[in-house]
Amino acid sequence: MNTIITGTLRDKLRNTALGIAGLALAGGAIAAPALAAQHTPGVQAATPDTAVTTSDTGATSDRVDTDKLTPHGVQGEQSRITLSGEQTDNVKGIIAATKKAGMDERAAVVAIATALQESKLENLGHLGDRNDHDSQGLFQQRPSSGWGTVEQITDVEYSTTAFLNGLRAVDGWQDMPLTEAAQTVQVSAFPFHYAQWETQAAELVAQHWNS
Repeated sequence: MNTIITGTLRDKLRNTALGIAGLALAGGAIAAPALAAQHTPGVQAATPDTAVTTSDTGATSDRVDTDKLTPHGVQGEQSRITLSGEQTDNVKGIIAATKKAGMDERAAVVAIATALQESKLENLGHLGDRNDHDSQGLFQQRPSSGWGTVEQITDVEYSTTAFLNGLRAVDGWQDMPLTEAAQTVQVSAFPFHYAQWETQAAELVAQHWNS
């Protein structure tokens, strides 16, 4: 059963996330995820303790400290999807933006898990009737809420940096379970759904962080 966030608490979380993120434009409500189903049809269950240490070519990459990737373990049943080349490129883009922002592997795991839930790592444009208001891009950010223009939030580096700015400003995010850290930034109507992507996100960071 999903926990229902009251209007007062949601408004408080929204104001906190937008205010501390340092976004230039005035904010409103942060986007709820457009793709909200907890377990998408066709998504396979993941094994939480799986680690990937090889690159796409099969060569062993520099090992990432897995303790940094999932320091609190994973919560609940895990899901995964098979990534296309475009989705993998978006993973690499998120990792590159994370490094550029001076943040670590754990931040990349949180960002990738969030994008897996919000867009399945697809840089989505407007989805018409299926759209959650004006949410777009990897993180389903909303121009009307101060995240940036459509052009900006559909740019991988910009949208990732905007998400990370929000995450970095959350006091103690490193000590939070992934779904709590992500939810503090996203203020989703489905706050626990980010948790299911932690294993795959950690595997992707282990695979691509040093590639």
